[in-house]
Amino acid sequence: MIERIGKAARWSDAVAFNGVVYLSGHVAEETRGQSVLEQTREVLAQIDDTLAQAGSSKDKLLSVTIYLADMAGFDEMNQAWDAWVDSDNPPARATVEARLARPTMAVEMTAIAAR
Repeated sequence: MIERIGKAARWSDAVAFNGVVYLSGHVAEETRGQSVLEQTREVLAQIDDTLAQAGSSKDKLLSVTIYLADMAGFDEMNQAWDAWVDSDNPPARATVEARLARPTMAVEMTAIAAR
């Protein structure tokens, strides 16, 4: 059975199937336009919330893809990431520079986790 979490007209915040949770791209809403550090903190909090709604948590993350609008923000993003990630259970991770949907967005993250 496929379970959709945070379902909207265009996407779901997460989709769970066969013991795996697939998170959509999470972006900052409250801190949009602020620093990469602040936006990353907000996105990571959103990921925590979405994982909890799906019956998972950050220690069960399998993979995370991080999209930065500008790689100049890599160190700021890592500052927030390092404070957040479960260092006993770090996921596979990729970070790429990409043009995001709006110029005020600095970071977007997608993730895959076990339930």
